[in-house]
Amino acid sequence: MVEEGAGTQPNLVNLNDTDIHLEEPWHDLRGLDVYDADDDQIGSVEDVYVDREQRQARLLDVSAGGVLGVGKKHFLVPVEDVKRDVNEERVTVEHPKDKVTGSPEFDPDVGPRSDLLSAVYAYYGRTFPE
Repeated sequence: MVEEGAGTQPNLVNLNDTDIHLEEPWHDLRGLDVYDADDDQIGSVEDVYVDREQRQARLLDVSAGGVLGVGKKHFLVPVEDVKRDVNEERVTVEHPKDKVTGSPEFDPDVGPRSDLLSAVYAYYGRTFPE
């Protein structure tokens, strides 16, 4: 559990930790495989972070690498940078695999801290939605 005041983004919550129903239910992408535009597999969607007030998905927690969970890394990807292929039950990121795996690493045990969110959105050339 993350303590209040630890720099976490108060409006973002892990979809697994809430009973929020998304405005767009298809935004629940947990468990889907993640590919880049060149069809290289990056990893899978572990979690979705949603805006508590607007009930909209904001970030995907993408896990990549590792064997049996050991050495697995997590990266946040803004939902604006992905599209879902409903027919194949997968997500495609609009960036190359190296860009995603080179993004600031995310620790799901700590949660989405404000400084990390700023870094992630800047990395992808975006600003955090207000």
